[in-house]
Amino acid sequence: MAYTNLVETQRKYFRTGETKPIKFRKQQLIRLKKFIEENREALSEAVWKDLRRRAETTEAMEIGMTIQEIDYFLSNLDDWAKPTSVEKTFATALDKPVIEKDPKGVVLIVAPWNYPISMVLLPMIPALAAGNTVVVKPSELSENTAATFEKLLAKYFDPKYLAVVNGGIPETTDLLKERFDHILYTGCPPVAKIIMTAAAKHLTPVTLELGGKCPVVVEDDADIDITAKRITWGKWLNCGQTCLAPDYVLVNSTVKPKLVAAIRKYIGEFYGSDVKASKDYTRIINQRHFDRISKILDETKGATLIGGDRDRADLFIPPTVLDVEKSDPFMHDEIFGPVLPIITVKSISESLEFINEGEKPLAAYIFTRNESKVKRLVRETSSGGVTVNDVLMHITVDTLPFGGVGVSGMGRYRGKFGFDTFTHEKSVLHRGFFGESLLSSRYPPLTPQKLEQLRRLTGKRVSLNLVNMATIPVVIASFVLGMIFQFLFRFSA
Repeated sequence: MAYTNLVETQRKYFRTGETKPIKFRKQQLIRLKKFIEENREALSEAVWKDLRRRAETTEAMEIGMTIQEIDYFLSNLDDWAKPTSVEKTFATALDKPVIEKDPKGVVLIVAPWNYPISMVLLPMIPALAAGNTVVVKPSELSENTAATFEKLLAKYFDPKYLAVVNGGIPETTDLLKERFDHILYTGCPPVAKIIMTAAAKHLTPVTLELGGKCPVVVEDDADIDITAKRITWGKWLNCGQTCLAPDYVLVNSTVKPKLVAAIRKYIGEFYGSDVKASKDYTRIINQRHFDRISKILDETKGATLIGGDRDRADLFIPPTVLDVEKSDPFMHDEIFGPVLPIITVKSISESLEFINEGEKPLAAYIFTRNESKVKRLVRETSSGGVTVNDVLMHITVDTLPFGGVGVSGMGRYRGKFGFDTFTHEKSVLHRGFFGESLLSSRYPPLTPQKLEQLRRLTGKRVSLNLVNMATIPVVIASFVLGMIFQFLFRFSA
């Protein structure tokens, strides 16, 4: 197979144990940070060529975020990687049970095109921090960024440790034939099914970061002006090509005209009277995606509340707001573009019912001052995450896990949650050669007396915590406990 040599070379290197020491892992994170800082202009320029997104935006949204993530790992890696002591049971009172943190091995990261820098680096950081080797497959749709990664990363890392594989469907198909120890894929559900099918042949665990139709519930007690401002920012950021972008709005008939008017106002403030000329407005990634969105716009039965002319040659679709019914073509699948449908509802209950009728989204948003309504959204719906009175912002909190549920994905990363994703938590029980009488009843022949002792020992869970005995010498503590247990067994007999 095309990539057998690459994967086996990484596996052979991983088995040397060189990637496991914490000092080595930190050195690689520092080197990765150096790569980002020394090539930030080249990376931003590549994104501009792919998405027409201005460099300053890419710097703030993608590059700064990855540097912050590396710093967070460098500050916490020692603590996250150390063995974790766990509570003892009655039967292990004289033993030492711990959880050891093992790297999984060779990791494959399949990245998307919409945030082509951070969606490569944010999973890569925890994978390397956990002590793994990594193969990265950037999206072929963001071809300039992918080529920049392939060219520049090779100057900082040996491919036996970190390698970039570029190409389209044939190359990805060949990669998936190989046996990896973990696969993280960010993208859409149809491709995720292909990833899972390939992974199943090797029983490889997967993390899937997908998308879905992220709903926005706007209640009449919300600050409509601020609500519109935040929705406008989150929806048309990156031209709507964001997995966490508001996909549709649920609002009552009284609030709807006020909300639409405020959205129109902020579109003007953000992008000017000529959106096409704005340097802050990104473009659709390619003509295929342009045609996909345009086709649905031609089929929609909804009234256009905000919108304008499209330009296929420029891959330009303006901010568009539609007044639609629940059966509208735009309500079938994730839009992933600059179109925002608005659906009229009568109550919070109707909004929650509508959300629950669809697949579980990557995120759900609600704007309200009513805490009971917030609790209802959180408790009565299922989504990867929730932001209250804003959109997208929960992904910026590196102490929160980022991930989906159901069709919107499985697994999670960011911060310690990413470290845990790429780490195998190995259960280890350390035992000595003393205290043999404590479990002597387990040995055959199993007499009625021994069976009764086993029943007493295992029939009820009794936990013991020796932390409060830390001031007592271990030998004395073990001896005293051993004597007590032996006395209890003799007495029970």
